[in-house]
Amino acid sequence: MGEHMPKYASGLVSMIALSLSLSTFEFRLEKGVDGLFDSFARLDTRISSVGQTAAKIGDHLQSADAQRETASQTIELIKYMMEFNGSPGDLMELSPLFSDDSRVAEAASIAQKLRSFAEEDIGRQDLTVTSVMGNATASRGLEVAVTNLQDYCNELENRLLARFDAASQKRELSTMAECAKFLSQFNRGTSAMQHYVATRPMFIDVEVMNADSRLVLGDQGSQASPSNVARGLSSLFKEITDTVRKEAATIMAVFPSPNDVMSILVQRVLEQRVTALLDKLLVKPSLVNLPPMEEGGLLLYLRMLAVAYEKTQELARDLRAVGCGDLDVEGLTESLFSSHKDEYPEHEQASLRQLYQAKMEELRAESQQPSESTGTIGRSKGASAASSHQQISVTVVTEFVRWNEEAISRCTLFSSLPATLAANVKAVFTCLLDQVGQYITEGLERARDGLTEAATLRERFVLGTSVSRRVAAAAASAAEAAAAAGESSFRSFMVAVQRCGSSVAIVQQCFANSISRLLLPVDGAHAASCEEMATAMSTAEAAAYKGLQHCIETVMAEVERLLPAEQKATDYRSPDDGMAPDHRPTNACTKVVAYLSRVLEAAFTALEGLNKQAFLTELGNRLHKGLLNHWQKFTFNPSGGLRLKRDITEYGEFVRSFNSPSVDEKFELLGIMANVFIVAPESLSTLFEGTPSIRKDAQRFIQLREDYKSAKLASRLGSLVDKL
Repeated sequence: MGEHMPKYASGLVSMIALSLSLSTFEFRLEKGVDGLFDSFARLDTRISSVGQTAAKIGDHLQSADAQRETASQTIELIKYMMEFNGSPGDLMELSPLFSDDSRVAEAASIAQKLRSFAEEDIGRQDLTVTSVMGNATASRGLEVAVTNLQDYCNELENRLLARFDAASQKRELSTMAECAKFLSQFNRGTSAMQHYVATRPMFIDVEVMNADSRLVLGDQGSQASPSNVARGLSSLFKEITDTVRKEAATIMAVFPSPNDVMSILVQRVLEQRVTALLDKLLVKPSLVNLPPMEEGGLLLYLRMLAVAYEKTQELARDLRAVGCGDLDVEGLTESLFSSHKDEYPEHEQASLRQLYQAKMEELRAESQQPSESTGTIGRSKGASAASSHQQISVTVVTEFVRWNEEAISRCTLFSSLPATLAANVKAVFTCLLDQVGQYITEGLERARDGLTEAATLRERFVLGTSVSRRVAAAAASAAEAAAAAGESSFRSFMVAVQRCGSSVAIVQQCFANSISRLLLPVDGAHAASCEEMATAMSTAEAAAYKGLQHCIETVMAEVERLLPAEQKATDYRSPDDGMAPDHRPTNACTKVVAYLSRVLEAAFTALEGLNKQAFLTELGNRLHKGLLNHWQKFTFNPSGGLRLKRDITEYGEFVRSFNSPSVDEKFELLGIMANVFIVAPESLSTLFEGTPSIRKDAQRFIQLREDYKSAKLASRLGSLVDKL
């Protein structure tokens, strides 16, 4: 153990020394690595610095190269500027660049740069007040340069246009495109685009324009119809659209800015080719001297205008689809018709008035033809025939409405704004109201004239009692003829009233279907038109009312003629011969009812509603009064009273068809009063109990009893009436 201790201590010391040595090496190694990293970092920094320096040097070199290039170009431009700064108009000493066809693009670019610079410099000089003579000299020199440059650019542009034209003739699209590209240096190529469009055959070939006219208007001297013009315009505008479409393909292949060229092309088509045709087609007529109806009148112009406008609108839409750049093709199309649209409402209304006047002249001419062949004897029949030709015609009113609806369709076509449309429609509809109102009013007045003429004939043959039998027979025959004329005029007036009602209904239907909705966008327009419609029809209603009163007079005049002519004294005072009483209506009653049934058939057909009710009620009241007055002329015995009661029943059954309760009641009371002729005198006091309304009529009837005197009813009448 003692021997080994020194060895152990020696080994431990060695191990400690080795550990220390390793620690020292590790420390040094770490320091070396750190140093190495530091060296790498410094190297990277230096490399970055060198790179940045190299980049800066490169930038400087590149900038210097660019500056050198710019300086070189500037020197070249100055040299060229000096060449153009010679004598005005002297272009002979220019560099070969400006005459070399292979370097046209470069020459054009340089010339434009020089001109732009010179013009800007002159502009600055004009704005600067200076006393430096050098500046003034420079300004004058550049003015010479500008002049020469302008001349050169013009000459170069003309050369390019000539090459462009030559290539266009040969359809060499690549050469055309090259020239168009070069020409774009000049005013963005505007002259080239305009030149190309202007040289299109459809703008310079006179035969093309003549062919347009023949296609649309037909041969010279012939009058074109709207339908033929519509077909011609459709064909022509399709041809124009196809031509523009073909040109569009060329333009797309040739020009750098095809949309600009298409805009110029379409504008030229509308302003030149279409306008030239419209000027021939649409000659705006004067409102003072209207074109005669034999030549179509104003209506022909309006129809042509509508066709041309509609077809041109279609062309504009088709051209927009093909392409027209930024051109407002719709606005341009509208401008083509502005002069026509400005006075359109006045022309439309004047046309409607012209159509109405022509129709009235036509109807008057027709009505006069039959009357020319009538003599003095047949005058009344001739007048009746003439009146029949002047009868209100629903067909004519329908024609008025058709004119109006056609005018409304044109209003809709030409009026884009709702307010403008409503104003035009209202004016046109007012024309219809005036026309229909005047036509039916005049028709009713003519029909009423027939009633007046018949009344005049009746009055002419009213004779006194002291005349010969021969004269009386002739007068009776003439009276029957007058009665026939009255019946005919009655029927004619009822037909007029019926057609008047149908005409008003047609106008109202037109307003509801075509007019009303177009007026709604404008406040008050609808109500105003309704009021105008009522006002226009009120005149006709007044004429109808007067005529219906004449009709009642006509009917009652015939009733009052028939009653005394057919009623016999023995009808109501039959002799007491022991024979059975006659329960049939009297001959006078039968004839009156037959006449009323026959003549009023027209009234039942023609009248309706309140008009029918008022007319029949008035007629029933007049008939009741007329019968009372008629019976006051007769004396009645009991059998006659029964015959009278039978007549009253017959009359009552007839007037029941009037559907007038007040008239029915009056005839029922007549039947009650007829009993005064049937009952014994002592029963009279109880006969009218419960019916005090007929007291006065009953008193008059009692006086007509055959036994009025013999039964001493006169002395008893006072007390009897008191009881009644």
